Amino acid sequence: MTSLSLALSDFYSPRKNRSTRLVLHPRDSRGLVTDAAASALDLLKDVQVDAIIGPQKSSQATFVIGLGDAAKVPVISFTATSPSLRPQTPYFVQTALSDAAQVDAVAAIVKYHRWYQVILIYEDSDYGNGIIPYLSNAFQQVNARVSYRSVIPLNLAATNSILDQELDKMKNMQTRVFVVHTTTPLASQIFLKAKEAGMMSEGYVWIVTGGVVNLFYSLDSRIKDSMQGVLSVKPFVRESRKLKSTTPRWKKKFAEINPGITPPPEINLYGLWAYDTLWALAMAAEKTGFREQPNSLQNTSALNSTNIFTTGTSQTGPKLLKAGLDTNFVGLAGNFNLVNGQLNSSSFQILNIDGQEPRQVGIWTPLLQSSSQRNGNKTGFFGDKLDIITWPGNSRNVPKGWEVSPSGKKLKVGIPAKAGFPEFVEVKTDPKTNITNITGLYIKLFESVMAALTYTVQYEYALFEVSNASSAGSYDSFSYQVFNGYDAVVGDITITAKRSEYLDFTLPIEQGGITMIKKIQHDVETHDEKFFVKPLRKQLWLTAIALFIFTGIALWILEHRFNKDFRGPPSEHLGLIFYIPFMSLVYSNRERIVSNLARLVLVVWVFVVLILNSTYTASLSARFTIDKLGQNADIDVNDLISNGNYVGCREGSFVVDFLKGLGFDESKIKEYKSAEDFHNALSKDEITVMFTRTPYANLFLSKYCKNKTYMRVGSPYITEGVAFVFPKGSPLVADVSRTIIKLTDGHNISKIYEDWIKPTCKEYNPSKDSWTSVKLKSFTLLFAITGGITGTCLVVFLVSYLYNNRDFVWRISNSGATTWSKVRAIFKHFDQRDPKSFRSKQEGENAPPNLNVRSSADQETSSENAASHPSNSAQPESIRVV
Repeated sequence: MTSLSLALSDFYSPRKNRSTRLVLHPRDSRGLVTDAAASALDLLKDVQVDAIIGPQKSSQATFVIGLGDAAKVPVISFTATSPSLRPQTPYFVQTALSDAAQVDAVAAIVKYHRWYQVILIYEDSDYGNGIIPYLSNAFQQVNARVSYRSVIPLNLAATNSILDQELDKMKNMQTRVFVVHTTTPLASQIFLKAKEAGMMSEGYVWIVTGGVVNLFYSLDSRIKDSMQGVLSVKPFVRESRKLKSTTPRWKKKFAEINPGITPPPEINLYGLWAYDTLWALAMAAEKTGFREQPNSLQNTSALNSTNIFTTGTSQTGPKLLKAGLDTNFVGLAGNFNLVNGQLNSSSFQILNIDGQEPRQVGIWTPLLQSSSQRNGNKTGFFGDKLDIITWPGNSRNVPKGWEVSPSGKKLKVGIPAKAGFPEFVEVKTDPKTNITNITGLYIKLFESVMAALTYTVQYEYALFEVSNASSAGSYDSFSYQVFNGYDAVVGDITITAKRSEYLDFTLPIEQGGITMIKKIQHDVETHDEKFFVKPLRKQLWLTAIALFIFTGIALWILEHRFNKDFRGPPSEHLGLIFYIPFMSLVYSNRERIVSNLARLVLVVWVFVVLILNSTYTASLSARFTIDKLGQNADIDVNDLISNGNYVGCREGSFVVDFLKGLGFDESKIKEYKSAEDFHNALSKDEITVMFTRTPYANLFLSKYCKNKTYMRVGSPYITEGVAFVFPKGSPLVADVSRTIIKLTDGHNISKIYEDWIKPTCKEYNPSKDSWTSVKLKSFTLLFAITGGITGTCLVVFLVSYLYNNRDFVWRISNSGATTWSKVRAIFKHFDQRDPKSFRSKQEGENAPPNLNVRSSADQETSSENAASHPSNSAQPESIRVV
């Protein structure tokens, strides 16, 4: 009332000659809904007011708003802040900030400190319930989950006992971030009880909405002490000159109205809004231009009605409402601007209760409504940071927002007593000491991830087993043990949609997928008519044949003049050219080689034949031993189903349900426990195909790869990978997942995998190990060397021949015969035996007389000379062959 009276006097004191003037008719509702309704009816029917300022509480406003709407009288409230009050009727105007305006500021605090779970504590009233949908949406925008809602009733007799129960329940929860939205009296009780329960100590976070801190000055010291370390939001009000000059006069007015009561040190926010509300209403009255009238309500028959809630209809109310909605000015609380009947939102102070007065640690301003800012790292704080905050327990360390184990006990981590492969999970118990040793890839990964967390987590393993030391039940039932006292489950557990409805999984620690494995059916295709030529490629065959012919010709040329075995008619010459190189393949040629150049050519050729023969033999042998799988290289699942083939999978695995989903009959699905069981089933043809997770398939194939017994077939089915399991809503999930990402980026996960999964041999893959013909490229260098040596020997021989017979060659080249005649003469000369090579003792003693051999070219030349020189025609020129 102090602010309203002061505003009224401040507005009209310089405007004494105004034709309009507001008159206040105060009523006391005593905080009751019924009294508020009775007061509103009295003002509307008896006083016939043009506007109602109030009511004070949101619960009172609901009824009063209906009366004002029926009478066309604006109801203006500067204290009813519940978002549920709008937009019930256009005749209700909120000149206080709606509680919904502060939810983004509260969510920004949660986002800034990276808390991902909160607990809401609110009173069961219109004021408390109205903000909850807005808070939930705001927390969802910053990826924070409301893990629990504590609703406190307003029944004073039951409040204390309910508070004790709720605080004890919340103390045993993991979440340590509490957001309180209650009236100041109930908030005082909550914090006194929380301090008694030890919940105002280090590690706890308490955030209160603006309604509590607005009246913080009115709390006694005991309550203030219990609220140390609490954070709050409050609409930001700049300390303007007008506010400074008004505060002393407000305190004086307060003392006049409330004698004997010490004025507060400053005007609270509700007082500022009250002052601005009356100022805005007075300005609206000036705009309407009407004078005071004794009766502004019409329809007297309505006034005489027996229905006590029936009122008349105001003629000035709609005009006053329109003028008020268009009113803008700078008031004590800042800019007064109504948007859709509500005071426009502003910036908020972030306050930390540290001592007897709240201390500002930051200012939050609304972000632009763009997705990049809402979902990015922006928080809206000035400078994107907050000052140092004193937390409960007088701590300066930022709480992580949750406790791993509220009771202080170690985490109970479930482990399967027996897994399919010991490389993944292995449990060994020493019979002498009865000490259980748990090892394996997944155990090492879990321990590495937990050790890499930014905080320490104490945990202990608990085996999930029955009397025979085997895993109890399926992996589904194993996973669901988080409902039966387990805090986490670690093992070869695949993420599935069914399990994710009840559990929370971390990010995968290993790839997923389902792979099919079958026994290899060895089959070699040997019925091809061209099978014998396939060990070598076509280009290699052609090159080898060409080199074969070239070597034969070279040997004939090198041996023809010196070796009697290379003499004879032309038909024998052609046979020798093909015979000698071919017989070298079996090293059985009986012809003696007398020329050194020919011997060199033959040695090189035999070396080439040796390598070529060995390569052909090896390739042909490989052709007989390599498996040709043909149509069995891939398997159609539909064929397996229609043929009624048996298939196998891990016992208790999700693969069982997966196979049923593909269409397999349950009777055709056989379950096995270990890799040895799978090996026996496949080798004995108990099952046609084995379906298993891809990591199992990789290890199985590497373990049984020596004899090339099994192979993967078809394309793997895509599934999620293996992950750690936590209860639904566990705050550990986010931190563990982030740690998995860090370890993966640092290649730690792959290193651990390599240390534990070591294949015994390379997996057999027909697509990579299949037989291929030998290419020409493999013999390029060898053929080049052979051809080069053979060609060099030919060149040396021909040069030597031409040099030794240079006189003959010179005479032939200078003769006037045709080119063809010259070539024939040289070939005939080359075809003659070399006397030195065929001379022996016997030939020396019985040497035949010298032969005069005349070439056709010489004969032609002689005849020409005889014609031109008759005197010399009787002395023909002859060639002596020595």
